[in-house]
Amino acid sequence: MNSVVQTAQQGGKADKRPALPFVLAAPAVFALLVFLVLPVAVLIGESLTGPGGALEPYVKFLSSGYNQRVIWRTLQIAGATTLLALALGLIVASALARIGGTLGQILLFLCVFPLLTSALVRSFAWMVILGRQGLVNTGLQGIGLIDAPLSLLFNPTAMVIGLVYLFTPLAILTLKGAIEAIAPQVREAATTLGATPIRLFTQVTLPLLVPSLIVSAVLIFTGSLAAFATARLLGSERHMILPTLLHEKVMVSFDWAAGSVIAAVMLVLSFAAITLFNALGRRANRMVD
Repeated sequence: MNSVVQTAQQGGKADKRPALPFVLAAPAVFALLVFLVLPVAVLIGESLTGPGGALEPYVKFLSSGYNQRVIWRTLQIAGATTLLALALGLIVASALARIGGTLGQILLFLCVFPLLTSALVRSFAWMVILGRQGLVNTGLQGIGLIDAPLSLLFNPTAMVIGLVYLFTPLAILTLKGAIEAIAPQVREAATTLGATPIRLFTQVTLPLLVPSLIVSAVLIFTGSLAAFATARLLGSERHMILPTLLHEKVMVSFDWAAGSVIAAVMLVLSFAAITLFNALGRRANRMVD
């Protein structure tokens, strides 16, 4: 009899266990729905209420040559930032993983220290460095390479420099852990089989880093698409990107409908980038397998 009761109690506990994860996750899911999904849904709904039909605001926005140039410039800057930040992050993360120890930890802290300051402060620092009387122009004039200060600020190049500085620490943090997770025996086996350092990197290390590179690329690209402070301080009205155009429409022109369309376009571009990077990651993994 007792065994029957114990079995029934165990069965009852087993039936209740599957519900526990859902109960624990309910507050987080509720907060996600209220504070993320709902605002985005309201935003997209606002952009679909044009007097000429749901798609009329999008057709009007995307048919403008100026807006097309803004979108293309945004993608170019985000793409260049992603490539440069990944390259620098991979080089620095490889060096830090090789150094290791206390010195490696100190250098890692120095590399990611910019993450502890705001994007506004970091962008303003670049204004000081790249200004007409900044460190770069003063240095170039001091060694006689230029006679007059160069115009290094308020252009796409300055925005890319600021964004690379902003996101490279993120790539370092992501890639350093992935590099350290590669078993030393893997490299030793490749070296024993005659792999040169270049083949060891391109055919062993790099393929194993593809998942981390994809994660870093998604974070950097989507972050660059929405980086307002850096673009506002280091760019100009002649070189607007989507975040600065959104700010101009909402805060200057008070055109909330256009602002909703721009925000929806940025959202679509972010989802498209995530889908593209995931597809590239799956293809790279199939090539490695």
